[in-house]
Amino acid sequence: MRIDTSALCDLYSDQVDVVEPIFSSFGGASSFFGKITTVKCFESNGLIAEVLEEEGEGRVLLVDGGGAVRRALIDAELAQLAVDNGWEGIIVYGAVRQLDILERLDIGIHALAPIPVGADNTDIGEVDTPVNFGGVTFFPKITFMLT
Repeated sequence: MRIDTSALCDLYSDQVDVVEPIFSSFGGASSFFGKITTVKCFESNGLIAEVLEEEGEGRVLLVDGGGAVRRALIDAELAQLAVDNGWEGIIVYGAVRQLDILERLDIGIHALAPIPVGADNTDIGEVDTPVNFGGVTFFPKITFMLT
């Protein structure tokens, strides 16, 4: 089902938060929605891997990487893990890599930029804590929609 985002914003202007248009699409799906799960980390994707190992049906992962684009937080391996576990989409306030593979996967992936350098694999950070980027504060378990 296709949803007219502009119409929703008009109807529910006092209830809808719209993220600033700072993200580019890198995945194979152009629209997705689901309940938010958050990871807050910096140049390390160990916690992201742990979360993506969980069942993802009806869920969207929002990664607050602090806006850093020196190291990619999502790569082909993590994106494939998300697909395998049924995640609806991933939003990265940071960078991604291996674009040729990402764009062929049936998952929405939006990020600030691509970079070929991978992240560290430590599990430093926080899971399911409110995160803020793009002019919006995101809370775990709230519905996120990208159309």
